[in-house]
Amino acid sequence: MKALPLLASALFATTALAAPVTYEIDPTHTYPSFEADHMGLSVWRGKLNKNSGTVIYDKAAGSGSVDVQMDLASIDFGLDAMNAWARGKDFFNVEKHPNATFKGRFDGAAGGAPGKLVGELTLNGKTRPLTLTLHQLKCIPHPLHKRELCGADASGNFNREDFGLAAGKDWGFKMDVNLRIQVEALAKE
Repeated sequence: MKALPLLASALFATTALAAPVTYEIDPTHTYPSFEADHMGLSVWRGKLNKNSGTVIYDKAAGSGSVDVQMDLASIDFGLDAMNAWARGKDFFNVEKHPNATFKGRFDGAAGGAPGKLVGELTLNGKTRPLTLTLHQLKCIPHPLHKRELCGADASGNFNREDFGLAAGKDWGFKMDVNLRIQVEALAKE
């Protein structure tokens, strides 16, 4: 009879110390997007169609990390001429800098759920601090793959001139960019 309480407490301790889970970003359900000024007249919106990465998340502690790799050649403004210009030497120069990355850690956990991602954005060969606000983070059992699926929506702002991307500044373009990363990631087998 004494073994039963010991077994129960060992099981509880094992459950309480659940390990972080690694998730692979689903590139077919993840499209980092952005908004940028066009001469103070309108807002241009675009997205990056190809990306990859991992999320490590400990739901019990509200902690973990994110690594999102974004293929700049996949930029999509919805206008072929603008896409070609952005990939060229006058802006992203994807031959020299093909990717952008965001690497961060979950922070600001309240009630187990983190409220932000504190990290760094690498763009145009430069790395700068960037904090993204988490608007949503939810995990569910994937109905087809029978593994856990997590989704999140995070956003933040940065000054593109800090990354050496000042094209249009002399014509009145504002340098602020709103980055939004909505992601879905499936637990690795």
